[in-house]
Amino acid sequence: MNRVLHFGRPFAEHIAPIVSSRALDVLIASVAFLAALPLLAIMALLIRLDSKGPAIFRQQRVGRDGKAFTIYKLRTMHVNTSEQPTHLTSPSATTRVGRILRLTKLDELPQLFNVIKGDMALVGPRPGLLTQVSLLEGRRAFGILRSRPGITGLAQAVGVDMSNEPRLLALDARYVARRSMMLDLRIILATILGAWLLPRDARA
Repeated sequence: MNRVLHFGRPFAEHIAPIVSSRALDVLIASVAFLAALPLLAIMALLIRLDSKGPAIFRQQRVGRDGKAFTIYKLRTMHVNTSEQPTHLTSPSATTRVGRILRLTKLDELPQLFNVIKGDMALVGPRPGLLTQVSLLEGRRAFGILRSRPGITGLAQAVGVDMSNEPRLLALDARYVARRSMMLDLRIILATILGAWLLPRDARA
């Protein structure tokens, strides 16, 4: 009996924060997704009126443990735009409505459904493309792929994107090492209000 308790306690202490964080993610994402449905419907209509093609954009991304999953976004680019990182895509590929959606981050709203499904978390390293081999290898080496990718993350909150791969990997690894509910909350607020809300040692 004592042996069972001895081995059970560390396991419970390790898994409890993960379970509670996941449950909170699902709860918040579910409420937010339902609340955002009218706004999503309006934006979908504007996208369809602005340019040809579907309102929802689907793309394969690298998820937890390196497994591929389908990410959902509001379409911000013209159809048939080549699949490559945003920083390598010509600005002319972005639609008029798409520019507003990207500026306000509203194009990411459908990813709340990814959170509910279990593909993503509210906060975590942003998922890369399957073709970003160097980034994938770096994330595997640093153990970053053991975490679910997020709608936003530490790197995004401080303004670092995938064009600066070494800095991105460093911030992603720092987040994974220090992950907590409080840090997640500060990252969400910093994404909206500014990086000054983050601890200095987290964004240095």
